[in-house]
Amino acid sequence: MFEPRNHQAPAARLWSLLSPLGAYAPIGLLFLVGLPMLSLSRIALMLWQWDRVAATGIWPDMLLHGVRVDIIQLSLLGLPLLLLAPVLAMHRTWRFWRVLSRYWVVLSVALLALLEIASPAFINEYDSRPNRLFVEYLKYPAEVFPMLWNGFRLHLVGGTLATTFVVWAMVRLTRPWLTVAPSWSRLKLWLTWPLLALLALVAIRSSFDHRPANPALFALTNDAMVNTLILNSTWSVAHAIYGMKHEARSSEIYGSMKENDILQQVLATRQLLQDARPLVGDREIPTLTDQKASIRRERPLNLVIILEESLGATFVESLGGVPVTPEIEKLKEEGWWFEQLYATGTRSVRGIEAVVTGFPPTPAQSVVKLSLAQNNFSTLAQILGKQGYESEFIYGGESHFDNMRGFFMANGFSRVTDQNDYESPVFKGSWGVSDEDLLNKTHERLLAKHAEGKRSFTLVFTSSNHTPFEFPDGRIELYEQPKGTDNNAVKYTDYALGQFVKKARSSDYWKDTVFVVVADHDIRVRGDSLVPIERFHIPGLIFGADIPQRKVKTVASQIDLAPTLLSLMGVDAKHPMIGRDLTREPDSLPGRAMMQYEQNYAWMEGQKVVILRPGKEASHADYDPARKHLTTAAQPPENGKAMEERALAHVQLGAWLYRSQLYRLP
Repeated sequence: MFEPRNHQAPAARLWSLLSPLGAYAPIGLLFLVGLPMLSLSRIALMLWQWDRVAATGIWPDMLLHGVRVDIIQLSLLGLPLLLLAPVLAMHRTWRFWRVLSRYWVVLSVALLALLEIASPAFINEYDSRPNRLFVEYLKYPAEVFPMLWNGFRLHLVGGTLATTFVVWAMVRLTRPWLTVAPSWSRLKLWLTWPLLALLALVAIRSSFDHRPANPALFALTNDAMVNTLILNSTWSVAHAIYGMKHEARSSEIYGSMKENDILQQVLATRQLLQDARPLVGDREIPTLTDQKASIRRERPLNLVIILEESLGATFVESLGGVPVTPEIEKLKEEGWWFEQLYATGTRSVRGIEAVVTGFPPTPAQSVVKLSLAQNNFSTLAQILGKQGYESEFIYGGESHFDNMRGFFMANGFSRVTDQNDYESPVFKGSWGVSDEDLLNKTHERLLAKHAEGKRSFTLVFTSSNHTPFEFPDGRIELYEQPKGTDNNAVKYTDYALGQFVKKARSSDYWKDTVFVVVADHDIRVRGDSLVPIERFHIPGLIFGADIPQRKVKTVASQIDLAPTLLSLMGVDAKHPMIGRDLTREPDSLPGRAMMQYEQNYAWMEGQKVVILRPGKEASHADYDPARKHLTTAAQPPENGKAMEERALAHVQLGAWLYRSQLYRLP
């Protein structure tokens, strides 16, 4: 194609090797650079996580399948050039083709490099290669960039420099391409194009089965993080984006079930849990439940839910964690204390979904962010609004984050208080004002509501326990050094909670109010099992007013809180929530919980667990809460098939109710 020039000898010799590919040489360069780069990145990540990789015993398969995934991704990146070549790689448009193909390859390699460079920090935080969270966070630069700068400065600067170097190197490497003259005739270009296009499509599909390759195909182990190492980060993110477009039917990855069968399984589960509340739904609201409060009151109580950011059981000593929540440990002696409460997911909006709406989890995004839930979607605020309550959301940051403000205001809340409503806060960090400011504002608002004689529901969402863990000095004795750690941030949040409770206890509103402290999820949910159930374990506490002391030993889910609270408050309601009213349950029931972890769904009854996986048989296991250990069963238990049906019905239920807009009030 061209004669190498001395001052460009190394790069020019490379292009000489690619010259037999003619106009398709840039695509060849993309593979020549991309395959080694992605493989080296995978090897480096595997060595970094070697303990978990070695435990699976499949590292050779990981490398082999990894190359397969890389070929898929590189073929996807090369496909646009391949499709345009017969039109643009002609003599008349050759100059434009050279420039276009050059910069397409440069940007493609830069994208691959950027996401691989970002992978270690993402894995360290989320125990997974970059996925949908990577995309979702890009929507909120005002919150995310300060967080990155304050908490991941070294990663951010190093990643930017490394990506810049890759771009510089690729620009130099591709410079000789700009001097290449066309060497193929139009006939040769068109004759080879169908063969190359077919080859690319086969490479992208990477399977002769009726379905193309997807991440589930490469889930070779029980360790979800190790499975993501088989992928490359660009393909992982691309599949996340693709999956976000098809979320209305996301639960069908586990199988299908008819709507009547779903309802039959829901009824069977209610009977299993000795739930006698009448189901009065119809086609319009299939799960409508007529719940009469088990505690009768002349005047129903007010409700305050304090949703704690990332406060997993790992931070509560009496639940097997580190001793950084002394205030919660004191409070648990004064009310209902949940010993086996489990989060439904790993994101804040999933926790909001469960606690505020009682909606069951699905593989899709939380309904807080989904379009069909932005109006007339049942929430505690709507349910209580029918009883004359006013509802407020109080947050220390920007309430539009994760669409919280939009969802709340469209579904029953009458007021939102966020960082713009704090005058002279004592501390402000990347995620807004401190939890101290947040709870001072909550106390102020509760006093005002009590003075006005209004019945109220207040949702408070903390944020100090979020990377980069910023909080004011001089409030606590640090648990460890340096200051900016999760343990120290949790201890500060616990301190702020204790200060708030002292003020509340001496206030007139105390005797009329039920308080709930519950986590949205644990921090950095990860593990070497299909679903790390021990990292879904969270504290839950209900206290205030005349709430008696009780240790709730049954396995419970976040979705059980709302129905239970209605009874404790003395509120009768018709609602679509499928959660249990724990005021009616005997202590001896094993209980049940449900957990969505990436694309795996766990359904737990007592210590028996069934895990649904896309494209694979359900897995059965036993969970030991004392040892916090999940043991895969050699074979399904006697009632294994029935458990699988109940699990499938409940994960399908959420998708059906959302898709058909049936989760609403009469």
